[in-house]
Amino acid sequence: MNSALLVNIFRFILLLAVQIIIFNNMNILGYISPFPYILFIILYPVNGNKSGLVIASFILGLIMDMFSNSGGIHATACLVLAYFRPSIFKFAFGLSYEYQTVKLNDVLTPERFSFILLSVVIHHFTLFILEAFQFSLILDILIRSLLSTIFTIIICIIIIYLIKPNKR
Repeated sequence: MNSALLVNIFRFILLLAVQIIIFNNMNILGYISPFPYILFIILYPVNGNKSGLVIASFILGLIMDMFSNSGGIHATACLVLAYFRPSIFKFAFGLSYEYQTVKLNDVLTPERFSFILLSVVIHHFTLFILEAFQFSLILDILIRSLLSTIFTIIICIIIIYLIKPNKR
């Protein structure tokens, strides 16, 4: 087995376990719900198997739906993020993405931050709009998306710096 595959499997299991055990039980002020499990989709290798990413994203969302009893909204939001991920990469990184020289585990730069921000916004907005499924609740959807995005980005950046490989 490839070491990158083992790292991805470990990351998948670890982020899913942390989400289910810790973050599924968090709901701050009724508006903030962190979802750092999407870090698996965000940190998936740029030159990795694209169909593997879509399948893994679906399984990730499906497992989240089973533990959250949410009827498929996590799976849909993860699939939407996996689908738009190459476009977000092209927008955030430009030529660096074309030459596949992007590493998200390094120091946080404006390009990396914009990639993480756009990814989290797309996921959260899709998730909350499917959860409410009413246009009359658009203000509630926007508030929940904004606050949860801010909190999730903070948690994701902390996790990235915790799992970042040390340079000697």
